[in-house]
Amino acid sequence: MASLKEVAQRASVSLMTVSRAINEPQRLKPETLARVREAIDALNYVPDFSARKMRGKSSKVSTLGVLAMDTATTPFSVELLLSVELTAREFGWSSFLVSITSQADSERAVSQLLSQRPDGIIYTTMGLREVKIPPRLVGKNLVLANCISPDHELPGYIPDDFGGQYQAMKLLLKKGYRHPLCFYLPGSIPAGIRRRAGAEQAWREAGMPAEQLRQFHMEFGDEHYRDIVQILERFTPDGKPDFDVLICGNDRIAFLAYQVLLAKGIQIPQQVAVLGYDNMVGIGDLFIPPLTTVQLPHREIGREAVLHLIEQRPNQGLIKIDSPVLERESL
Repeated sequence: MASLKEVAQRASVSLMTVSRAINEPQRLKPETLARVREAIDALNYVPDFSARKMRGKSSKVSTLGVLAMDTATTPFSVELLLSVELTAREFGWSSFLVSITSQADSERAVSQLLSQRPDGIIYTTMGLREVKIPPRLVGKNLVLANCISPDHELPGYIPDDFGGQYQAMKLLLKKGYRHPLCFYLPGSIPAGIRRRAGAEQAWREAGMPAEQLRQFHMEFGDEHYRDIVQILERFTPDGKPDFDVLICGNDRIAFLAYQVLLAKGIQIPQQVAVLGYDNMVGIGDLFIPPLTTVQLPHREIGREAVLHLIEQRPNQGLIKIDSPVLERESL
């Protein structure tokens, strides 16, 4: 591994100049800073900030700790963690991740996180959910990402599930669909409730009859959503659908629905259009035809949570991040 001295020699500067380039780059001339950074990149030099702290010297680098419940163990929200790391790095902060694998594991994870003395903490979960903040984190420089506290008093950044489904329903109505069949997420979770409310609001605003909007919530605890198979059987008598668009609570529901519809010889979108939700990474374009869906803004949520801490933003409660519709060929 390259040393500080080797970086200084390659850049033809002093050791102090290299140190300033790392810790106080604003104090150097642009051309000098560029020369030092070129040497750092060429030699793959990694500053040892932890050793400096042990010696009692300030490294001028702030640290961000991420306490993640399920986020790092699923492919659905990995973009959030990557966004946190990249944004922290962009602004000269370091970051580290501590995963909570179960409620019983919470105390161990909190102890591990606090032992690193982070300057800011992001608490995040996979899937929007209500969380109880561990007592030892109360009063810390803390922001929530993709989760909410019971009293909604903590600052947090969450997807606008209501707005995403509202805009999606408006698009369907604009395209002429009038007989939707809706398969929402379970009604016991925040996203299921909010997305249904968004769809209903757009439907009412269009003056459409309430009885024409047929809606179901999936069973809680069944992440494979097998209950939609029987429901689809009810609404496709003799293999002929009596709905013109299928609104799915997420892309996994849409994936299962595709299989059922195509197995019955029902063409997508000629006979039935399909709308998903989440825009699972790398999945939407694998559907045939490619799936129209709503983008969960994990990347933006991660970035805004980091900026909240770095910029020392005031506590503004919950901030909803836009969830745009991504139109593909399933409509």
